[in-house]
Amino acid sequence: MNKRILLIEDNAQNRYLANFLLESRGWEMVHAEDGPTGVALAAQVDPVLILLDIQLPGMDGYAVAHALRADPKLGAIPIVAVTSYAMAGDRERCLAAGCNGYIEKPIDPLTFADEVERYVKGAA
Repeated sequence: MNKRILLIEDNAQNRYLANFLLESRGWEMVHAEDGPTGVALAAQVDPVLILLDIQLPGMDGYAVAHALRADPKLGAIPIVAVTSYAMAGDRERCLAAGCNGYIEKPIDPLTFADEVERYVKGAA
């Protein structure tokens, strides 16, 4: 089974924590620090899941989700927004942009890997 997750996140501390939590569960992590790089890497690395920050340099997460959904080769990959946007309507906006799920920051280290893995299992 493909165990590769693409994390599109510009904050080094957030990348480190997500990477640590998911690699400890056997996931192979690939990182992008901005939206355009994330879209390009998604086409190259064949991830089973994409974790997507919304507030990104170069191209925000909504635009990234739209770009990924527009590509026939990438359109079926589950995308989970991992974001600090937690106001009324933010979750719905992420889902409307093409995300399959939404995890609010700050992430909970005790539950994050389980939450992420549910999206992988749901796509299988």
